[in-house]
Amino acid sequence: MRILILTDIHANWEALEAVIDDARGHYDESVCLGDLVGYGASPGEVVDWVRKNVGAVIRGNHDKAVAGLELMEDFNILARAAVQWTRAVLSQEQIEYLRALPEGPLVRGDVSMAHGSPLDEDEYLLNIHDVLDIPSHLPEMICFVGHTHVQGGFLWQRGRPERLIRPAAHDREAVLKLAPATFHLLNPGSVGQPRDGDPRAAYVIYDSHARAVHFRRTSYDIAKAQRKILDAGLPELLAGRLALGR
Repeated sequence: MRILILTDIHANWEALEAVIDDARGHYDESVCLGDLVGYGASPGEVVDWVRKNVGAVIRGNHDKAVAGLELMEDFNILARAAVQWTRAVLSQEQIEYLRALPEGPLVRGDVSMAHGSPLDEDEYLLNIHDVLDIPSHLPEMICFVGHTHVQGGFLWQRGRPERLIRPAAHDREAVLKLAPATFHLLNPGSVGQPRDGDPRAAYVIYDSHARAVHFRRTSYDIAKAQRKILDAGLPELLAGRLALGR
């Protein structure tokens, strides 16, 4: 089984469209780890596509905020502006879809999936210190998470986590062969707003039969996504950061 794993699309239709084209023919089913909306200017298109095409979806913190399930106390001014704008442009049906999304973790076969930490959906797992205790709480040996917008993750060697590599600046793919009896915590990276210094859209294809994870990057029309953000009246910084991957 080959699973397309998407996360942190953030209403960037141009990035999602590029990922769809790049992944076509390489997967059997798809899942999304949350944050369909927020920051970008195409929330309706993204929600409708995910609703129609993705087999399993869990909620992210921006989905909760737009649906009125999150008070935005931890959101910065840019994120709050995007949430308020998104609420105004989505239909009630689309907002209800976001409100009904389940909290992770979601278990699919031998894999668990969460938005942030599998122990706390809003927690960022950025450093080795953040992930030390996670394997002791999960029966599955593979866990996919999003939220940080940083592609890569960690594997446990001799009981300690080690950071994984991701595709280099000009590579389209890095393949990780999963070691037996080894816990892996893996982040597909953000489709719509990467924050690892590479502005290309990020995603993963997990091949359960080959026990391989394909970390992939693909270019998209950043300028078009930026124009849509500016034309919508969203903060200019949300447009500018797309070209930086920050």
